Amino acid sequence: MSRAKELQKSLFGGTTSNARQFGMIFTLVAIVLLFQILTDGLTLSPVNLISLVSQYSYILILAIGMLMVIVAGHIDLSVGSVAAFVGIVVANIMQDYSIPWFLAVLIGLVVGAVIGAWQGFWVAYVGVPAFIVTLAGMMLFRGGNQYIGNADTIPVPEGFRTIGAGFLPEVGPNTGYNNLTLVLGLVICVAVVVREWRGRRTRHQMQAEVAPMWISVIRVAIPLVVVVFATLQFAGGRIGTSFPVSGIILGVLVVIYGFVTRNTAGGRHIYAVGGNARAAELSGVKLKRVNFLVMMNMSVLAALAGMIFVARSAASGPQDGIGWELDAIAAVFVGGAAVSGGLGTISGSIVGGLVMAVLNNGLQLMGVGSDRVQIIKGVVLLLAVALDAYNKKQGRFSVIDSLMRPFRRDAAPSSASPVETGQEHGKSPVAG
Repeated sequence: MSRAKELQKSLFGGTTSNARQFGMIFTLVAIVLLFQILTDGLTLSPVNLISLVSQYSYILILAIGMLMVIVAGHIDLSVGSVAAFVGIVVANIMQDYSIPWFLAVLIGLVVGAVIGAWQGFWVAYVGVPAFIVTLAGMMLFRGGNQYIGNADTIPVPEGFRTIGAGFLPEVGPNTGYNNLTLVLGLVICVAVVVREWRGRRTRHQMQAEVAPMWISVIRVAIPLVVVVFATLQFAGGRIGTSFPVSGIILGVLVVIYGFVTRNTAGGRHIYAVGGNARAAELSGVKLKRVNFLVMMNMSVLAALAGMIFVARSAASGPQDGIGWELDAIAAVFVGGAAVSGGLGTISGSIVGGLVMAVLNNGLQLMGVGSDRVQIIKGVVLLLAVALDAYNKKQGRFSVIDSLMRPFRRDAAPSSASPVETGQEHGKSPVAG
């Protein structure tokens, strides 16, 4: 093996395939730097970063749920309409019945779960394709939104707005920064260091090859620089702003769903079903239950996203949620998910969503009209995926192929089930 490949393996986690996961992250960094230059430094300014998180957190929340739906081999076209429907329901009950906002949030999540159970029933137990069920749901709940709201906007109380327009509060001594944001950044920095340290310790205990210490220092230093820079930008914005509450909600969901998909049997079952549903069912996976739960989970997250958007907008209206399903689907596919299911990661979808968000935000900062923004986004997405597919066919470097390859398993015992041998994010060995 060449020295370059050995360095690559050590630097990005021990294997060459793991290093290829960083292709989309590098793409995101390149786009950010490009717009930072083209916008004369506005892209990474505190005001714009705070606005970026506030504006796109609900789309990234949708991308988390959509990733699980797509991995299971389905698609959900109703998420925008479900988000709008739940938003108008919650706004309406708070206005008409003076229900406390925190109770209204719980009611909204329950409404989302009921909608998800309804759609999951048709998909899992009746056998209607998810495309058809959610297409019907898109029309049904869009009409429900307009019927309940009577095509009017409904304002929401101040307390409810916290989940969409709130920031970490000011506490402690005056340091010139938001102290809670500084603490949050410190916690993330500690988590980065602990993760690397635990990885080295695990490899020692397994008597596996351990990268030189300087490699670990680089792997820790780069994320730390990024986290420290972002922390200071968020904490040092104009008075009254800091890291958005919606960003906190998104971060918690990323941690929870990342753990579920990587470290639980239920998460492995989703990948097994998407890889080869028949083989997974023969291996003991409860296919109907998995399909039911991923559809219900998607609607719950859509309900949460809808409430966050309404909270940020301070009112619910008939135009809420239009086109959200397309943004969420684009984020998942840009993040490396397979159209056929069985492949994809939570972190990949978040990065894919950030790529689309930064592209949209950067073009707006440059004064490009919304019509041309949509055209450019569509063309860029199509060309990027087409070029990647062409390179894959030609045997050249392919970002999507590189993102997928770490999750494939070329050699597994033929008698093993997908549950027994399933890995974090890949197709089951039974599925090939």
